[in-house]
Amino acid sequence: MTRFDRLKEIQRLDPERDFLEIHRMTASLEFPWDYTRALEFALYRTYAVPSIGQLLARTAELTERSQKRYDDTTLLLDAVVEHGFDSVDGRAAVRRVNQMHRSYDIGDDDMRYVLCTFVVVPKRWLDSYGWRRLSDHEMRAAARYYQMLGRHLGIREIPDSYEEFERCLDDYEAAHFGFDAGGRKVSDATLDLMASWYPRPLAPALRTVSLALLDDALLRAFRYQRPAPAVRSLVRGALRLRARAVRLLPPRSTPHYGRQNREVKGYPNGYRVPELGTFPVPGVRGCPVPRAAAGGAGPGSSPPASGW
Repeated sequence: MTRFDRLKEIQRLDPERDFLEIHRMTASLEFPWDYTRALEFALYRTYAVPSIGQLLARTAELTERSQKRYDDTTLLLDAVVEHGFDSVDGRAAVRRVNQMHRSYDIGDDDMRYVLCTFVVVPKRWLDSYGWRRLSDHEMRAAARYYQMLGRHLGIREIPDSYEEFERCLDDYEAAHFGFDAGGRKVSDATLDLMASWYPRPLAPALRTVSLALLDDALLRAFRYQRPAPAVRSLVRGALRLRARAVRLLPPRSTPHYGRQNREVKGYPNGYRVPELGTFPVPGVRGCPVPRAAAGGAGPGSSPPASGW
């Protein structure tokens, strides 16, 4: 198999029907390292929306148990990609995500925005730092995959194409990005977590590297100082140099899934998908009193979760 043979295989598939197969090949065979980094930054972007950053700060999951939250998010999302929506683990993963989301008053607009980041940020990352750009087939398959995930999460008015996902993301960020002390706290904790994966003396440099990859809108929202142009050029140039090197490598023959990432550290003895994540207690860490006890769902409540 040559470097572009798998792309030819992808292009023989139908992105409307074979979207899971295409997305799985793209994420686990063509760009496993890039997809991991891109999804990390996708979730990180959401902290700049004050309503999301405030909630995450109140739960303290990302500030006091950062590694566990990272591990659980990776493994739950990974279970669906690896095993599919109709598998035992895929259904359990979606059920767990729904159970956690139902425990908080999360607006549907915020849920839709998070879904958009999963579609748009990987494409933009690969345009900048991938060994090749995503093909039209892969973009369409990713949009269909996350439409399916969004439906299982009970999200309303899901965009119908990649272009609509992108427009939704850009419009939402333009309207909602802003500083919030809770969001900044979650951001700092996340940058510390990423630095913790490497030898401690490298932590300051790794924080600088992470900040150099943020766009100006994110830097303003978190009130971080803009990195020097030379630093930005060096960091981004290094990633592009990596992409050129990867392009010369033979294609991956076995898939690499999120559960195999070295950054996932919390389950050395294995895990069960139904036991991942949190089990919020009403009235604790931002978890509201159950809606039934409070007189039912109000007009701003999230939609009913999927029957999964």
